[in-house]
Amino acid sequence: MNKRDESERRERERTSGVGVVDGIEDALREGEAEVPRGTLGRLVRSGRQALRMRSLLSRASAGESLDVRALAELVEGFGEMKGVAMKAGQMLGYLDAGMPEELRRALALLQRNAQPTPIERVAVVLREALGARADALLARMAPAPVAVASIGQVYRGEISPHGAVAIKVQHPGVRAAIEADFRASSVGKLLGTLTGASTIAASIDEAREAFLGECDYRAEARWQQRYIDSVGGDRSVIVPRVYEELCAETVLVTQWVDAEPLDRWIDRGPSQRERDAVGAALYRFWVRTLYEHGLFHADPHPGNIGVLSDGRVVVYDYGCVRAFAEEHRAAFASLARAARSADESAIFAALEALGAKPAGDRETRAHALRLVRGFFGPMLTPGARVIAPDAGADMGAVMRDKRAAMRLALPGRMLFLFRLRFGLFAVLARLGASLDWAAMESEWARGAFSRGPDERPAAR
Repeated sequence: MNKRDESERRERERTSGVGVVDGIEDALREGEAEVPRGTLGRLVRSGRQALRMRSLLSRASAGESLDVRALAELVEGFGEMKGVAMKAGQMLGYLDAGMPEELRRALALLQRNAQPTPIERVAVVLREALGARADALLARMAPAPVAVASIGQVYRGEISPHGAVAIKVQHPGVRAAIEADFRASSVGKLLGTLTGASTIAASIDEAREAFLGECDYRAEARWQQRYIDSVGGDRSVIVPRVYEELCAETVLVTQWVDAEPLDRWIDRGPSQRERDAVGAALYRFWVRTLYEHGLFHADPHPGNIGVLSDGRVVVYDYGCVRAFAEEHRAAFASLARAARSADESAIFAALEALGAKPAGDRETRAHALRLVRGFFGPMLTPGARVIAPDAGADMGAVMRDKRAAMRLALPGRMLFLFRLRFGLFAVLARLGASLDWAAMESEWARGAFSRGPDERPAAR
């Protein structure tokens, strides 16, 4: 093929949409960006991103082909902003079942890709955080990151005596950028994507706490160690080891576990048996851990999940973890049992134990019941089944009913958990695992009644 034919082929691929996502990924990797921090500037950029998203969705709903340049500008805009905006873009890439596939795939790039912070700035962060210890890391650290996320970026390195390690370094200025986002009036729109309840102050406060909490890598190291203690007996799941002596507020060093990203593994076409095994491991990690240990990893997007050649699952990134008190764990178990038996009085008693106001009027009660059905969706029907792509759609509509949500007045932490749970449904739906979700969750909920608080692992 001569140069002219090759050029024409590439142009056909570009204009037809084939290879568009690869082109955007290359552009993200080749670019570099400092995180914009000013409140006004981020407000303007957020508004621009909202307009781009609205335009693309409008064209798609009208049956028009997506504009390649606009698609690239949307993803690159999220990647450049980092922080809350990029997190919103990540979640749009796997939560919205009705999104055009090309747009979903483009946004899914944000789960592992964005314009990286320049290596010179990374070296400064490492030296400021670790002092002389940084030299050993920098000496054998790869020059390019293997992943760039909304808060930091990850490099492969080697250091004695640990061998291969993953080095996560925070983007300079990202904490200031997140604080600017929460000062800006546009934050409600961005959080609407994440929580579905953007006008509820408690949800915004909880989201702010969650995002800023992700900027403390020492806290992340403690959460990761707590998960190691909690799920260590499950041989199907790997939580990478933490090397605390090399961690600081802006640097996290852990065991390097080189797994295939979940989306790429799914695209290779694994067997149904393999899908089922991975689905069971993920459901145990997210759901059983909530009932048994009161822990919930609140960022279940595919970029945080990898699969090894032997079928074991690796879960990364413990920056956004929520821990629930013993009484709340028991209340979740009560709610699960009541939802399975459709016992309305028990459902409302459990919701009140979780902090909701008594549901007095008929509309609020109906809203609460829909919320519970959405939260426990797959466990309400016994037998093996594949989770439908729109499994969380009804719950999403409930969360957008702001008036009813405010009357129910669940604490922000609970709303955040409810909204993010169907992010897990979205991942399992894409996986296509066929399991008896009802039997598994019912067993774990029953078990929560037979264990006391003394059997939970202590935080470290």
